[in-house]
Amino acid sequence: MNLIWLTSAEHLNDYMIKLVFSDGKVKIVNLESHLDQPVFQPLRESSYFKKFTLNPFTIEWENGADFAPEFLYSIGQ
Repeated sequence: MNLIWLTSAEHLNDYMIKLVFSDGKVKIVNLESHLDQPVFQPLRESSYFKKFTLNPFTIEWENGADFAPEFLYSIGQ
């Protein structure tokens, strides 16, 4: 797979985010089952989860949590 990154991200509801990737594909990811690691624990709070930002490559949260764009691409539908 070529290098992939996010070009936009929009919170939909709960733990679902609509993502647009650099290849033009639009995918919906549900991250609810991917929040087990300690760095992701704060994201279980829905008000915190919604506060992600888009850096040059992927989405990230204030506490430093992020997901690799390739991972998001692979789990997106």
